[in-house]
Amino acid sequence: MTWVRRAAVLFFLLAPLQGWAVQPDEILPDTAMEERARALSRQLRCMVCQNQSIDDSDAPLARDLRILVRERIKAGDSNAQVLDFLTSRYGEFVLLKPSFSWQNALLWTAPLIVLLIGAGGFALSFRRRRVSASETAPLSADEERRLQDVINR
Repeated sequence: MTWVRRAAVLFFLLAPLQGWAVQPDEILPDTAMEERARALSRQLRCMVCQNQSIDDSDAPLARDLRILVRERIKAGDSNAQVLDFLTSRYGEFVLLKPSFSWQNALLWTAPLIVLLIGAGGFALSFRRRRVSASETAPLSADEERRLQDVINR
């Protein structure tokens, strides 16, 4: 019987906590509208938590945004209109996956630029090392004698 208890405890500890942030009073009676609201909420960033969607966040601002999304849906806005409204109000930062535009092009291309600079630096370093190794001058007679003295000790 103890293994059943352990399994139950493990289940509840590992159970996902997503969706528990949405309060019962926020849920729309129409299931289709609620599904739209949840889908949109998963695309929007909580301004307090910043790496969490408003669907997962317990912050008061996230609750306000969830309610705002539901109000816009009840008013008849499409998903694109809701996202456009929130983007115009809070900026593109509110989107968890911002679009590619000239305003944020550096953010999207920065990893590639850093990778190319690193690869170029590595190639240049490797090339210089190879060139300098092939251009080493032979040891003079005095250097050869001192090397033999060090080896023979």
